Amino acid sequence: MALTLAEAQRIVAGAIAQAEELNIKVNVAVCDAGGRLISFGRMDGAIWAGVYGSQGKAVASAGFGRASGELAERATQPTPAGIAAAEGGHMIMGQGGMPIFRNGALEGACGVGGGTSQQDEDCASAGISKL
Repeated sequence: MALTLAEAQRIVAGAIAQAEELNIKVNVAVCDAGGRLISFGRMDGAIWAGVYGSQGKAVASAGFGRASGELAERATQPTPAGIAAAEGGHMIMGQGGMPIFRNGALEGACGVGGGTSQQDEDCASAGISKL
């Protein structure tokens, strides 16, 4: 079963609610298992670079089926770097993207950009918990 637009929007809203609790401004991207954007939200006042950061973290997380922060150490190794280059350079292998699994199947990912790396990951996790 693929993520629906309504589910993706619920994830975005959950991540933004967590950001509000943390008093930070973030961008939130939810993509499908193929790394294509389903839903996006940018809080008023969020940095513009977070638009790209949130999407890149979501794409990396979906592409590898794991938290994007787990990929940071491997980002310079030939295989992950080669996959990222072949994908078009859209992956960001830094903390803040979390995969979305349902019934053991990868359905997509949520990426957040705008806070610290840990805050971004916490917001992504909070959003996914709304499924």
